[in-house]
Amino acid sequence: MFRAFFYLVNLVIWTHVFGGTVIVAALLRVRYRHWGIYDKCLRGWGRCLLWAAGVPVTVQAASDLGVEQAHILAANHASFFDILALAGYLPVPVKFVVKKELFRIPVFGWAIRALGHVRLDRQNLKQAFEAYDEAAAIIRDQRLHVLVFPEGTRTRTGEMQRFKKGPFVLAIQCAAKVVPVYVGGTYGILPKGKVRIHPHPVVIAIGEPLSTEGLTYEDRQDLAERTEQRVRELKVRVDAFMQASA
Repeated sequence: MFRAFFYLVNLVIWTHVFGGTVIVAALLRVRYRHWGIYDKCLRGWGRCLLWAAGVPVTVQAASDLGVEQAHILAANHASFFDILALAGYLPVPVKFVVKKELFRIPVFGWAIRALGHVRLDRQNLKQAFEAYDEAAAIIRDQRLHVLVFPEGTRTRTGEMQRFKKGPFVLAIQCAAKVVPVYVGGTYGILPKGKVRIHPHPVVIAIGEPLSTEGLTYEDRQDLAERTEQRVRELKVRVDAFMQASA
């Protein structure tokens, strides 16, 4: 229970420290730049909480993504610790597609608004696609790296769910390459409805980007299926690596 208490205390402290920093930066009209104060605060938040939970992270990258062009990073989603690991250790600064309810949380919600994450209304598909339309131009102009969870919700069994088409509409609209990402080891670290932390090593595997050049709205299903297949292939590799390392 000490680990859980230590993690929760750090969650409150670091959310306020880093969240307060980005809110003040936004009020002072500090402009966004890659690996500037906003990105550094998000990375620091993720790493501090992983440290508090006793969770080490390993990254396996197929290639150097760089920050010169926009990417849509499509990852599986098994735990809140996916978010911490990806925020803390992806080799590019990331923006999240965030459900609208999180924007209402004091400090945390203000911070993610200041960080420029994309707001998504899960109950209103029309509003979601409008958000994608608005985000597409920003992603292209600022060469952002947007992280999406195409399963839609966290898995309840630990097994990957089928990928939904919505995030791939965004990728096609902004003509960004889609990067398959698999996060292994997060399921079970903090089971839903529980308070006890079960520290476990986490591995992030990053695959080769998939081009969206020449694709249209009608290609969204095929792109979703191809990306899901790539992520499942990464899962096989990560599972083998983690078993060999156990």
